[in-house]
Formats: sequence, structure tokens, C-alpha cells
Amino acid sequence: MKQQNIFDPVPRHRLEMFSKEELIEFYQAEQRVRIQFQKHNEELKALSQELLQKSFFIEEQYITIKNKLFGKSSERSVKGSSTEGTGNKNKKKKVQLPSERYPNLPLIERDITLDNLPSCGCCGHQMSDSGMTEDSEYLTVVPAQYYVVKQRRHKYRCGKCHGDIKTAPAPARIKEGSSYSNEMVIDAALAKYCDLIPMERYAAIAGRLGVKGLPPQSLIESSHYLSEYVRSAYNKLKEEILRSLVLHADETPHRMLEGDETSHWYLWGFSTKQTSYFECHDTRSGDVATELLLQSRCRFLVSDVFSGYNKSVNDTNKIRAEKLQVLIEHAYCNAHARRKFKEASEVLKAMTEGITEPEARARAEAEYERSLFFIKQYRKIYRLEGLAQKFPESTQKIRLRYRKYFEKMRDRCMSDVAGFSAKSAIGKAMSYFLKNYHNFIRFINYPEVPIDNNPAERVLRNPVVGRKTWYGTHSPRGAETAAILFSLVESCKLNKVNPREYFKKLVEDLQQSKPAFTPKEFADLAQN
Repeated sequence: MKQQNIFDPVPRHRLEMFSKEELIEFYQAEQRVRIQFQKHNEELKALSQELLQKSFFIEEQYITIKNKLFGKSSERSVKGSSTEGTGNKNKKKKVQLPSERYPNLPLIERDITLDNLPSCGCCGHQMSDSGMTEDSEYLTVVPAQYYVVKQRRHKYRCGKCHGDIKTAPAPARIKEGSSYSNEMVIDAALAKYCDLIPMERYAAIAGRLGVKGLPPQSLIESSHYLSEYVRSAYNKLKEEILRSLVLHADETPHRMLEGDETSHWYLWGFSTKQTSYFECHDTRSGDVATELLLQSRCRFLVSDVFSGYNKSVNDTNKIRAEKLQVLIEHAYCNAHARRKFKEASEVLKAMTEGITEPEARARAEAEYERSLFFIKQYRKIYRLEGLAQKFPESTQKIRLRYRKYFEKMRDRCMSDVAGFSAKSAIGKAMSYFLKNYHNFIRFINYPEVPIDNNPAERVLRNPVVGRKTWYGTHSPRGAETAAILFSLVESCKLNKVNPREYFKKLVEDLQQSKPAFTPKEFADLAQN
């Protein structure tokens, strides 16, 4: 039979002219080509799926990076439009006068009068003061004033034998012989470690107020003297941390610009409801936390899922077990689990809006709906947690209702996780939740244990912002100063204490050889 091109149509009358052997040969050739087509088609489908998968991941990674760089830092969900609260929409709020809003500020009363009495607009007669006034208030400010103090220490002599001279003792100073007063040292240090103003900017502000050429380096040096002067209060903070049964732990990078072989240091933070304590180390090893836990009475450690803390708890528990002491229970931060589901949902939502290919878009929409399930469960859990915070005596009872929501999320993860790539955002979030499930729900049975590690992250916020402002420290001494002053300042904030009032009182008491006190003790004393 003449070789027939399978792609050419064969007329029916020609097929009828084929012999039996030619028909068999034609059929076999057609089957071989059909099998080849089917094989090539399957390969193309597999390649298409692989390309679709890669395209899906690339799009997901792109949106994730875009959200991290340009997205909102807040994790609060955007509230949808609703009619709640519309009844009070037109209700006007009472505007407080400055004297009502700030009752502790001095009030200056000023009368505005006319030097030349006006004439009546009706009859032209000269008018007189009626005694009535139209009152208004406003807030004002007096800019900071710098001045030089010339100190004269009088000398005393003996009028009889003239053999002795005594000089009046100099007032106690943070640094003897310094060019700056205690008030100046405290103001500059708190401008940096409380208000996050770099010393260079502080010097520039002082220059605009008339003190030009103030050297930033000498101000930085004065902050080192202050930190050393209040070290005893810092040590008492550690004692408060060691006595606490519930500890929060977190860490953040701290850059060492010079002065040490290691440039990558870490600021470790340990905190309670009323105390914040920082240490700066040149390592991220869990041994840092282990050293503190071994000295502590800690019963519960709340942290993120960093392996260093897990190692620290295990190492500490081994030693405690040998001494027949109570073991530490490790609770993980639920905000981190919720955050992973939220990040996945944001990525998937953006992909559903940006992908035009139908199959990839349908897949993104399906995954987006799955991610919303977990966010809704966490929303219910946190709503109940808010209720538990309002009624502490019912915390245990309220928290028992959380378990069903956690179990729903666990069951959904177990049934769905195999259907998603381990590299996808939602796949990672579900695996993360399942792997650490028991640590996430540990807080349910203990009213004193918080649901997440957000308090520790809030305590670290100022050091992180400060790090971005002045890039790092220039020596291990600077890192230690940062740890001491940030510890005391953040502890003041936890106790709702004005850091400037606290440092002023602390320095005054230390100069009189009185014992140091922590912000918590200062707040307790103020209440009593």
C-alpha cells in the first residue's frame, strides 16, 4: 500500500478499494499515531499544570512581598458597613475645655479690656464695663529654656588659729565634674530612649533654642553614666521577672555598628504585666533564655514558635526534673497563627483580583474561601477573650468555650492540608497550626496565661523603632545602656508612670543613699 499521510483525509471510496491487509496496516498506523498524540497531550497537560503551579506560586510570592513592603502594619480587620450604632450617629459629643481635659496644668486668667471706651451705636453715649464676660480657653506652651548655672562653693576658715579651711560640699551629681546637670542628662537620655529622638536631632533642636554646637557624642556619653547610675533599679527589675510565674519572651535583632567582632546582636525581652526586662547579647542561642529560666520561678513561658525557646524550656525542665521541681509549660502565641492565616487570605484575595487565567483564578478563589474559615474562628475566639478580660472571675468558664473553635480548625486542617502545596501560603499556615496545636491551646486551662504574646511585642516596639532611627550601637557599652534604659522606660509605661517623674525621683533618692525602686514600686507608692 502506498504510504498514506495520517493527517490527510482519506475518501471513503478509496478505503473501499483497500484490501484486507491494507486496511489492517492503515488501522495499525493510525493507532500508533493516536497513541503518540495521546502521550504528547498528557505531557503537555503535565507541563501546563507545572507552569500553572509555578505561575501561582510566583504570583503568591509577589503579592506577599508587596504586602510586607507597602501593606498596612495593623492586623485589625476592616469593619464592613453595618447599621450598628446609627442611633448615636447624630449625637454630638461634649467638647471639653482645656482646663477640664488637663486639670493638673496651671491656669492663667487673662482679662481683655479696651483702653478707649466705645460709644453706643444707638445713641452715641460712652459705654461702661457691664461686668459680663465672654470666656474661652486655649492651650499654650513655653519653649524649653536652657541656662548656665555658675556654682560657688563657699570656703570657711578658722578666725582663731587660721590653720584650717573647709569648703561646702558639692551637690551630688550623676557624673562628677560633668558639664551637664542631672536634669540635662535625664532629659537627653529620655529624649532618646522614651521619645526615640537621636542625640544628633536633640542637639539640633537645642541649637534652634539658642544652644548651638551642643556635641551629640558627649550627650551619648552622659546617657552611659545615667544607665550605670540607675543599674540597681535595673537589677531589681530582673528580680521581679525571676519571681513571676508567667513570663513573656521575645527577641529582636540589634546591630553592633563597631566595637565588636560580631555585628549581629540581639535584644532579648522578658516581661510581665508590670515589668519589662531587656538583655543584649551577641547570639540568638536559646542558652540566653535558659540562663534566666534556671534562676526563675517561671511556671508558664509565652513566646512565638522559635526553636530557641523550645530548647530553653526543654533544657530547663531536665534540670528541674532532676531537682524534683515544677516543670515549665510552654504556651505559643495565637496571634502568630492567626497572622499566618490572615496573610494567606490577603495574598489569595489579591490573586483572585489579579489573575485572569480561569483555572488559576478558580483555584485562588477556593483557597481564599478556605483561609476565611480560620480567620472567622479566630475572630470568635478573640471576641470571647475580650469578654473574659472584662470578667476575670469567669475567665476559666468562658475559655472552655474556645475549645470547639480550635477543634474545628484542627479538623479542617487535617482534612485539607494534603490538598494544598506545602509551599503555598495557606498550606504553610495549616501545617504551622497543626504542628503546634497543643501549645496553641495550652492557655485554655490556665486563666493566668494570656492567649498570645502581643504584650511582649508591644514592649519591643520602641526598641525596634529606635533601631530603625539610629541604626544600632557603637559598642557593647552602648548596647548595655540601651538594655538598661529601655527596661526602665518600658516598665514605666506598663505601670502608667511618667518616665521623667520616675527618673527624677529615682536619681534624687539614690543621691541621698536611699534604696532603688522599680516603676512598679513607684506606682504602688503613689497609689498609697
